[in-house]
Amino acid sequence: MEIKAAALLAEMQSMQGEAQNLAPVQGTGPRQDFSELLGQAVNKVNGLQQTTGDLRTRFELGDPSVGLEQVMISAQKSSIAFDATVQVRNKLVDAYKTIMNMPV
Repeated sequence: MEIKAAALLAEMQSMQGEAQNLAPVQGTGPRQDFSELLGQAVNKVNGLQQTTGDLRTRFELGDPSVGLEQVMISAQKSSIAFDATVQVRNKLVDAYKTIMNMPV
């Protein structure tokens, strides 16, 4: 179990590093389109959910290479990713509404 926790921590640190690399830096590096970034994030969430579904099915069918802890960790990761995506969407909708209600 300790090995899996270390692997999860390493993956989280990797994701943190990726997020820091995506932070805007003035005047340097290539720029990415926001819609492209959003599409990539949605595709990643979808991939996590599909992986979770696959692991659940394999566990339910008795695959000895899939443990309950793998299924639970995968389910939590996909749940957190989905919740974060929904929160980003809600913030975008709020920002859009605020901009649309601004007097011109």
